[in-house]
Amino acid sequence: MIYFFFNIFLALVWALANGQISLSNLGIGFLLGYAVLWFSKPLLGPTRYFRRLPVALRFVVFFFWQLVLSNLRVAYDVITPPLYMRPGIVAVPLDAKTDQEITLLANLITLTPGTLSLNLSEDRSTLYVHAMFVDSPESVRDSIKNGFERRLLELIR
Repeated sequence: MIYFFFNIFLALVWALANGQISLSNLGIGFLLGYAVLWFSKPLLGPTRYFRRLPVALRFVVFFFWQLVLSNLRVAYDVITPPLYMRPGIVAVPLDAKTDQEITLLANLITLTPGTLSLNLSEDRSTLYVHAMFVDSPESVRDSIKNGFERRLLELIR
């Protein structure tokens, strides 16, 4: 985590050195700071930062893509006369074990339009999810397991 903050610091230094703090300038500074940290890796010691940052970026892109797709699907269903939704509750077995992992997964599911985390089983092994579009429970379960949960656990663990 210290490398991430150091990378942000280097991005700010770059933007200040150019005399303009803008999103593009901060992005270029972040990339240059990443390169500086990469080349100084032997001096700084071992870290997982260089493996985690690409995973985090892929996760953010995946989440925003899912957010856009689900918003479009819900909006389409709202503005068209026939309703295409088939709501249902699906039990999703969890690989997430800690409170942090389960909470983050449940929040990511709830933040995505058309899905809502309802309850967690007593043994904390199953999350119950309400979905607006349940063509088959297996497809919903698979999209959560191989989409959100797999990527979240890859990022956190």
